[in-house]
Amino acid sequence: MTLDAHTDFHSPAVRQLREDLALALRAAAHHGLGEGVCNHFSVMLPGEPARYLINPRGLHWSEVGPDDIVMIDVHGQVLAGSHRVEPTALFIHGAIHRLTGHAVVMHVHAPYATALTLTADRALDPTLSQNAMRYMDRIAIDPHYNGLALDDAEGERIARTMAADQGKDVAFLANHGVIVAGATVAHAYDDLYYLERACLHQVLAQSTGRPLAPVAPGIAARVAAQVQGEREQSDLFFEALRRMLPAPATVTP
Repeated sequence: MTLDAHTDFHSPAVRQLREDLALALRAAAHHGLGEGVCNHFSVMLPGEPARYLINPRGLHWSEVGPDDIVMIDVHGQVLAGSHRVEPTALFIHGAIHRLTGHAVVMHVHAPYATALTLTADRALDPTLSQNAMRYMDRIAIDPHYNGLALDDAEGERIARTMAADQGKDVAFLANHGVIVAGATVAHAYDDLYYLERACLHQVLAQSTGRPLAPVAPGIAARVAAQVQGEREQSDLFFEALRRMLPAPATVTP
């Protein structure tokens, strides 16, 4: 750890980001969005696209506190923190931060969203439920599964799917899972939570075997604009989660 990295890691601004990222991970565990000790959330340092914070390898999301978060660069070098980082996190998150400029990147194998990546459509239909409509014109689809992201090429291919498709901030990865990106941890987590809810509703509706009843694309686009135009609800939800899911106590050796 360099002196500069140590200083930045413990600065008030980065400490707040570490607290927010750890809270998002605990919330994801609380809402059933995690999977073992896999998957990753990351956030770029303010004004520094070459460095970002990410969850550590080997900890269940429910036990992650701000002191467990790790600072790395886009090449995967650990700059600060006391844990290792899982390899696929380096390739996926580094590429997305570097090629799209998204400040926050959340990758999960959430049950219902992942279920839709296994279908021929590969993704959520944003003209169905009201929750789904907020994602109108925001979804990119990576239609080809190529195995684990264990090299730069695979992470860059996923990132380019989002960047090339007019800067989309939600990606459905075929036979794999989803990525949600955003400007703040609170907004990205809110989008992740409601994405999984929308996918749940679609899977349940499809399971009835009855014909689905989508709305007109113009109505869905209007709802999406309404949601994006007023994000206070996202911040309030995140603060409610902060009250509900306090950080685990730090154990002193």
